[in-house]
Amino acid sequence: MLSQNEKNTSFLIHLSAYLSFIFPFGSIIGPVIMWSIHKDKSEYLNENGIEAVNFNLSYTLYLFILGMVMFPFAFGSFFNFLRQIDDFDQLDHFNFHFDFDHLFGFLSIGSLIAIVAFIRFLLIIVASIKASRGEVYRYPLTINFIK
Repeated sequence: MLSQNEKNTSFLIHLSAYLSFIFPFGSIIGPVIMWSIHKDKSEYLNENGIEAVNFNLSYTLYLFILGMVMFPFAFGSFFNFLRQIDDFDQLDHFNFHFDFDHLFGFLSIGSLIAIVAFIRFLLIIVASIKASRGEVYRYPLTINFIK
């Protein structure tokens, strides 16, 4: 039987991922610290900690990859603008506009990043609620870095 303290601690392990709103990589550092402190206290805390750490590492990796894919679209649009300038005196009137080809790619990948971030936000809430009920939540699309 799980104690209320174990349920509360596992709840906080999952919620510690929201530390990313306070400092960079807080979504990874928070769960790693919480898990490393409590992993030896019970198997339940160890399982929840591993799930939280693997999930946050996986989704940080996914967001990083999507962000890297977005850069060529942003830079391509900017350099396309510079290429279209015949005379650099036109830069006094700096009317920056995107090419629709690059804008579509930029916005579509940006939308994917926003959707993944929103899903991540919701999954952390779901996992926290399940942990407070005494269940171990298995996040979807998680790479098992720690076993």
